[in-house]
Amino acid sequence: VSNTMLNTGNSPIMTAFNFTHEPLVLFLLGIPGLESIHLWLSIPVCFLGMATIVGNVTILAVVATEPALHKPVYFFLCMLSTIDLAASVTTLPKLLAILWFGAGHIAVATCLAQMFFIHAFCMMESTVLLAMAFDRYVAICDPLRYATILTDTVIARIGLAALLRGSLLMFPCPFLIGRLSFCHSHVIPHTYCEHMAVVKLACGNTIPNRVYGLTAALLVIGVDLLCIGLSYALIARAVLRLSSREARAKALGTCGSHICVILISYTPALFSFFTHRFGRHVPLHIHILLANVYLLFPPALNPIVYGVKTKEIRDRVVRVFLRGQNSGEKD
Repeated sequence: VSNTMLNTGNSPIMTAFNFTHEPLVLFLLGIPGLESIHLWLSIPVCFLGMATIVGNVTILAVVATEPALHKPVYFFLCMLSTIDLAASVTTLPKLLAILWFGAGHIAVATCLAQMFFIHAFCMMESTVLLAMAFDRYVAICDPLRYATILTDTVIARIGLAALLRGSLLMFPCPFLIGRLSFCHSHVIPHTYCEHMAVVKLACGNTIPNRVYGLTAALLVIGVDLLCIGLSYALIARAVLRLSSREARAKALGTCGSHICVILISYTPALFSFFTHRFGRHVPLHIHILLANVYLLFPPALNPIVYGVKTKEIRDRVVRVFLRGQNSGEKD
């Protein structure tokens, strides 16, 4: 294949490298149809990125320095914050490079690595959300055994299970794609190396890739949502049996933060999943925007939700802020 230059308007899109002598390079197009406002789109992306870093680092610092927060629910929250930070590091630098400079070139190996980490982290996050639903179920439905069920060892094993589940489920995908050749196009109409967007560039038999990707997604999203729904059905049944209205309100209040995080995490994920596979008449830029909402909003909003709705975290942050303010006044 000879070296060629593809152009969109007046901007160079990519150079197709000689497959036999040079490494194959793909090109992330960004958001097709909205190239003219990429710079404007980078403003909310920067804001969400800053909120993700500040919010999740604050959660980790508060839980680490406050002995009263050394409880299972907050350990799970720390796992969630760590996963969100890692996922942001995987996506944000390249996304901003595309929006600011049109720097969409990415080596195939880097693209496959990004694809692996993005989807693996999403699976890990789903597992942690399931663990948090189990935590709420035990706390409300079997409170006397809470400390004996959710021990430090059990929490560590759940964290390891989340890590292994996401990694092992995604491990075959780069190899399934690596056996294919990219003969249709080297331009990925996306802001990151999403699995199906990469598979669509390949020629040859892509059925194993499609089947495996769909199966992995259903195993994670389908199974986890089913188990979370079952947990909250049992929680609702237990709460309705309480005689006191105040007790019912207090029990449901402990679940409020987690329910908000579930809605923030799964709603854009399901919209993105179904529009990508069944929304054939949905404009491409809507697909891409939904996929980015799925990656950018939950990591930024999760710490805000827990910070606002969890009294222990809110009080600790306010205390630290007031202490810093008083120190500044003394100086």
